Formats: sequence, structure tokens, C-alpha cells
Amino acid sequence: MEGSGNFLESVTSWPTRTRDYFNELKLEMKRVTWPNRKQVEGTTLVVIFTVFCFAAFFAVVDTVLQDTVTRLYHALSR
Repeated sequence: MEGSGNFLESVTSWPTRTRDYFNELKLEMKRVTWPNRKQVEGTTLVVIFTVFCFAAFFAVVDTVLQDTVTRLYHALSR
């Protein structure tokens, strides 16, 4: 059977492929340039500020839409 040979090869090559994967992972992690503490703090502050800006924006949009829908509902229900 053609399919069973491929399955057996796949199963028997699994340890080698797994070891190769982890070896390549180690090499890649050595190439990574990690940010320093100051960079992490700076980007964290930017993210927190941006989240609050979006929250405020969506609160305003939600309030305007809610008021518009309420007025429309009252105008059409008369």
C-alpha cells in the first residue's frame, strides 16, 4: 500500500524533524535583537495611551449613536 509507507516514514522521521526544529529555533533565537528596558517602558506607555484614546473615542461614538437611535425611535413611534 502506497499510503502506509508514507505514514511509516513520517512516524520514524518525527524525532529527527523535531530535533532539527529545536536546533533551528535555538539559532534563530540567538539572532533576535531584544529591546532594552527603556524601549519596553516607552512602547508600553504608548500602548496604554492609545488604548485610553480609543476607549474615549468609542465612548463618544456610542453616546452619539445611542442618542440618535433614541431620538429616531421616539420620532417614529409618535
